[in-house]
Order: sequence, then C-alpha cells, then structure tokens
Amino acid sequence: MARYAALLRGVNVGTTRLAMADLRRVVADLGHTDVKTYLQSGNVVLSSPPARAETLAEGIAKRLADELGLRVPVLVRDGGELAAVVAANPYAGRQDDPTRVLVTFLSAAPEPARVGELAVPAGEDLEYAVTGREVHLHYRTGNYGRTKFTTAYLEKKLGVVATARNWKSVLALRDLTAD
Repeated sequence: MARYAALLRGVNVGTTRLAMADLRRVVADLGHTDVKTYLQSGNVVLSSPPARAETLAEGIAKRLADELGLRVPVLVRDGGELAAVVAANPYAGRQDDPTRVLVTFLSAAPEPARVGELAVPAGEDLEYAVTGREVHLHYRTGNYGRTKFTTAYLEKKLGVVATARNWKSVLALRDLTAD
C-alpha cells in the first residue's frame, strides 16, 4: 500500500461546500483505506495499492461529481513526492509565518515557454520558483489573501490546473503520507 494526498481545488473557500465526512466516505467507498481529512479545505489522505496519481484523481473527481454533484479538480501526490516538495522549497527557512510560504500544486509540469513568460504583477512583493509540477511561493510582505498572483492567475498563465496550500498544510500532508 502507498500513501497519497488528494488535494481538491476551491473546496470550502468559496461557494463550493463539502463536508469532510462526505469526502472521507466517498474516498473510502472507492476502496481506499486509512482515509483521513486534514482541515476543512479539501485535503484527504489515503492508502491505496500503487497507482498513477492521475487515475486516483480522476476516480475521486468522478465519484464527487456523480454522487454529490461537485465538479472540482483533484490533484494527487504520493508521500515521496510530498517529501521531495518539502525538500525542494527554496523559501522554507526564510519565513516564520507559514501563511507567507505556499506551494501551488499543478496538474502537470507547465511548458517551459509559459514558465519563461510568467511574471509577478506590478506592485507585488513576492518570489516564486517553478519546479516540475509545483510553484513555490514566498510572500515577503503581505500574503496570499491580498495578491493578484493567485491560483487562478497561475492557471491562466501556465495553462494547467492548480491548487495552493500554505506551508503548514504542506508539512502536515507530508507527515500524514510518510511511510
């Protein structure tokens, strides 16, 4: 069995509401075990025989749509991938406030040309690094709640589905998926 974290985009932060008990039930009904949610924002950790992340994500997304009428993107990372994300973060030790260090998870590695064209909007005080299927973010002043460099902005500029988690959540998900 392998441990995975499924990250649902936009759950319980806007108009898309999902009870975590329903999320756990849907994921368990798919045959996954040791299902746990983290916070109320669409993070679910599960055990499953090794599988492609895309296959797991598609299964969860389809079941949420079929059973609950929710059409939300789902991104999946395994425990090893989350450990690598944490190890690769260039901003992890540079900020005491975990709301100023985030990771935006991407559905696929963006095209290099799109990454090359990515720019911080004028007036924003942040750094970013695109590494594979993640964008590491450091808001030196301000925070994610007041920026134009959002998940929607990254989706538009990079051409892939994205969902962001703050550093505290990333660390917790890494720990929950550790073998």
